[in-house]
Amino acid sequence: MNLKKVYWIIWKDIMLEIRAKETVGTMLLFTFLVLVIFAFSFLQPGNRVSSEIIPGIIWVTIAFTGMLGLNKSFLPEKNNDCILGLVLAPVEKNTIYFGKVAANFIFLTGVELLSFPLMAVFLDFRIQGPLLYFILVLLLGTVGFSGTGVFLATLSANTRTSEILLPVVVFPIWIPLILGAVKASGLVLSGRLSDPLWVQSFWSWVRLLAVYDVIFFAVSFVLFDYILEV
Repeated sequence: MNLKKVYWIIWKDIMLEIRAKETVGTMLLFTFLVLVIFAFSFLQPGNRVSSEIIPGIIWVTIAFTGMLGLNKSFLPEKNNDCILGLVLAPVEKNTIYFGKVAANFIFLTGVELLSFPLMAVFLDFRIQGPLLYFILVLLLGTVGFSGTGVFLATLSANTRTSEILLPVVVFPIWIPLILGAVKASGLVLSGRLSDPLWVQSFWSWVRLLAVYDVIFFAVSFVLFDYILEV
C-alpha cells in the first residue's frame, strides 16, 4: 500500500467536498433535525432527557448521519462513470479502500465534533467519566462505521438501487458495533467507572469494538480487490 497515493485519494475527496459543499452540510443538517426530534420525543418532566437513553440517541444519530455520508462517498465516481477509472488506475486496490475509509472518517469525525455541542444543548448531558475514555469509544466506533461502510458502499455502488440497498446491508452488520459503543459510552457518561466492576465491563465493550474493527478491516483488505471489479 502506497501512503502517498492514499493521501491523494483523501485530498481528492476533500477538495470535491470543498467545491460542492454537499456531504458535510447535509450531514450536519440531518444531525440537527434528528437531535430535535429525539430531544422533544424523549423529553421528561423537568425538561430533561433520561440519562439512560442518551448514549443510544448519540450513537443512533451518528449511525444515521454516517449512512448519509456513505451514500455519497461513491456518488461522484458513479455519476461520472469514474468507478472503471478507479479499477484501471495503476494503484493497489487496497490503496483506494484505505483512502476512501480515511476520507469518510475525516468527514464523520468533523461532523461529530461540530454536532456534540448541539447534543449537549438538546440532550443536556455532561461526561461524568474520563474524557479520554469517551474519545477512545468514539474513535473505535467511527473507525468501524467508516471501514465496514466503505466496503459495503463499494459493493452496492454499481447497483441501480444503491441508496436503498446500502442501509439494508449495513445496519445489520453495524449492530454489534452500535451495541458496544452504546454500552461503553453509557458507562463513561454515567460516571460509573469509579467502581472496578464497571471498569472491567467498560474494557470488555472496548475490546469488542477493537476486535470488530480488526476483523472487518482484515476481511475488507482481502476482498476489496474482488468487490471493486464486481
